[in-house]
Amino acid sequence: MGALSDYAENKVLDHVCGVQEFTMPTDVYLALFTTETSDESPGTEVSGNGYERQKVTFGSASNGTITNAQDVLFPKATGTWDTVTHAALFDAETGGNMLWHGALQQSKTIETDDEFKLEAGKLTLTID
Repeated sequence: MGALSDYAENKVLDHVCGVQEFTMPTDVYLALFTTETSDESPGTEVSGNGYERQKVTFGSASNGTITNAQDVLFPKATGTWDTVTHAALFDAETGGNMLWHGALQQSKTIETDDEFKLEAGKLTLTID
């Protein structure tokens, strides 16, 4: 997935440089978007029709990379979600701070009764 948000970049820098401790989020949630996301702010998040952010569990980082340890399965759509093009991680199930964002490798149009599933190991975050 693309890049750290400005919010997360500043928190990491402050923490690593001893300016201010960063409290780890209790949980991290995956959000889906129908428009482009950016470091400063998310795009247009999917809403309604059974959509809700989903909790993501990660394994341990290695060589500057971390991946999701379990499948992330969104509930069946009760109506059209339009075409999902981007995703982002947040520190809250609703609202909260965007931590990481990026474009999906392949857009997906979600129709009624469709599911969006991200298999374990497919959500990769890398810091170079």
